Amino acid sequence: MLLKEIKHVFHKELDQRYGSDEVDHFFYHFIEHYLGLPKFHLALQPEWIITKEEEGVFFRGLSALKQGQPLQYVLGITSFMDLPIKVNNNVLIPRPETEELVRAIIEDYKDFSTALRVLDIGTGSGCIALSLSKYLPMAIVKGIDLSPGALKTARENARLNELDVEFVESDIRTMNLPEESYDIIVSNPPYVLDMEKSAMEEHVKEAEPSMALFVPDDTPLVFYKYIVSEARKALVKGGAIYLEINQRFGNEVSNLLEDHKFESIELSKDLYGRDRFVKAINTKKQNIKQK
Repeated sequence: MLLKEIKHVFHKELDQRYGSDEVDHFFYHFIEHYLGLPKFHLALQPEWIITKEEEGVFFRGLSALKQGQPLQYVLGITSFMDLPIKVNNNVLIPRPETEELVRAIIEDYKDFSTALRVLDIGTGSGCIALSLSKYLPMAIVKGIDLSPGALKTARENARLNELDVEFVESDIRTMNLPEESYDIIVSNPPYVLDMEKSAMEEHVKEAEPSMALFVPDDTPLVFYKYIVSEARKALVKGGAIYLEINQRFGNEVSNLLEDHKFESIELSKDLYGRDRFVKAINTKKQNIKQK
């Protein structure tokens, strides 16, 4: 079968749902991923013939896209901080905003020559932990997550990228971190409100793990409260916490950190101009105000 004929089938089956430009995007990713060819290859070789086996791969992918599976899940891999990251429906698909969070940490610590102990809470695919291990070679990185499926994927990603990161099963709500054991704690916990589901794309709601995305409308900071409380204890003096947040709650998360006696609290925006990240520094131990 000609490759251009496959492309025609993709548009026939998917244009109504995704639009022509997005279907082109899907198809060229398939060419690159499954055939190892540049996306412009079809323009240079319009009569390119693919094998029956290759046809099967394309049509299975087409079927998954018709069912609403995200492209990254169909391919089984994505890129994060220039690292290949395996993804499946046990883990969230990494977002560009989270790369900004990682870059901020790297920028803050790039000149450190001593060992840094780093904890990634709710590690998912391991993309944050692995990126910090890659770009901060002095870092000793650990990632924790509640999901065995996510941890399996994170460990596969560590092997894929030949990085030494420890991944451990632990629940944010019951974890008991050792005192003064980390220099950096980072987390991108669930923060999307249930009421925000209606505004989200269907493939996000249906395909990505809901426990890694959503929080009840009446307790939007539930995970941040656990994380901040534990971080206050587990960070060394001068250690830093970095959080990705819901844009609605920048002030509330900042106040939570202030209540726990963190200092130098910085609320910053993502590439879309929305409040998305909070950084704070741990000071020496004091009595913590309870909310």
